[in-house]
Amino acid sequence: MSQGSNPSHDQKRRPDWAALVIAVALVAVASVIFWDSARLASVTGYSPVGPATVPYAIAFCLVGLAIWTAVEAWRGDFPERDKQEIAPVVWVIAGLAAQMLLLTVAGFSIATGLLFAFTARAFGKRKLWFSIPVGIVLSFAIWIVFAQLLQLSLPAGPLERLFF
Repeated sequence: MSQGSNPSHDQKRRPDWAALVIAVALVAVASVIFWDSARLASVTGYSPVGPATVPYAIAFCLVGLAIWTAVEAWRGDFPERDKQEIAPVVWVIAGLAAQMLLLTVAGFSIATGLLFAFTARAFGKRKLWFSIPVGIVLSFAIWIVFAQLLQLSLPAGPLERLFF
């Protein structure tokens, strides 16, 4: 077998800057957890295990993941990512924004039905005229289960008031 050099294999990859940003974000989240848990440390009673124990453990794990992510990113060990398509992300964000804006005005079923339809559009279902009614019907069924059967408080809109 030939021991020739493979140019693509010999070429060292640069650090993965996106993964380094993720590592910094993990450290930031861990710092917030540490800061918030410091208030709970004084609540400890007779036992050394108190309400701050689990948040501290989670924060330490996040710091460990951040270090691991940073090392792997610096070495360039992450696989090449596919090009990010922006359009599906915009559809999902638009669906979330529509749900947040319409939840109190239109109610749970219509707002969540639009979120369903926009997310389906992001995943390739192009027929909004079909996805919106299906999403509203599914959301209405979910609203019935949670609001009527389980007696949980979900925002009711005109559709929910029409039937209940």
